[in-house]
Amino acid sequence: MATANHSRSNSFPSQSHPAIESVEDHLCRLRADSKSIFVISNLASLTNLHEGINDLIQMPSIQQTLSQGNWINELLEGSLKLVDLCAISREIVSLTKESVQDLESSIRRNKTKTATSSDIGAYVASRKQIAKMVNKSIKNLKSFNHKSTIDNELWRMMKEAESHDLSVLKSVLILLSGENEKSSKTSWSLLSKFTSTQNSRVNSESGAEDLSSLNIQKSTKNIDSKNLLKQLKSSEMTIQEIEEGLESLFRSLVKTRVSLLNVLSL
Repeated sequence: MATANHSRSNSFPSQSHPAIESVEDHLCRLRADSKSIFVISNLASLTNLHEGINDLIQMPSIQQTLSQGNWINELLEGSLKLVDLCAISREIVSLTKESVQDLESSIRRNKTKTATSSDIGAYVASRKQIAKMVNKSIKNLKSFNHKSTIDNELWRMMKEAESHDLSVLKSVLILLSGENEKSSKTSWSLLSKFTSTQNSRVNSESGAEDLSSLNIQKSTKNIDSKNLLKQLKSSEMTIQEIEEGLESLFRSLVKTRVSLLNVLSL
């Protein structure tokens, strides 16, 4: 243990180093927001965190620590799983947006006061497929290794970042399923907190996302087309912001993984 601590003190930069402070600052913010349901802002925080981690990995002293550690392969394995999870989340959000847009188009094309049963049926079928993908992805989170006896400051930060990644991406998946993490409601509802396009933008920007309006029961009849279109449009705007947040995070995760792989070639 003394040897490990000595190695860490020689190769790991001072805690006052700007790159270290930047990463620690982002981690502190994510710790403070650990109970937050504000998915969009948390995605942005994760992107900033990984940009800081990528800058950190570019430092010669950090590269030396990584190249000497026999645990870099585990970091690479974790980074690959995160990239895959984020990619799947992007696919799910894309399918969600597509199903919403298809229903919107059908309602406008039919020009009826109430949504037709065939339109609702097709939409519900697509939502069921998306729900299966979400459940499978959440189950796969168990494959991540959360236990370690490694005593290294860089390792601690990387594993904490991974933990935040998993937590936020899980929240994204739950949100896209139309469920609410706090209430854990299981019934499919047409209710929505978004009463207008303007309110939707305000709620979305503040992080108060709610996509419960995505889940519609097939047995529901006489749904007012005008109100349904408003709800779907509001949800679509939030979905778009989540999609943009996931895209930025995905690029940052890939960049971090490439930086780790480059260390192996040194």
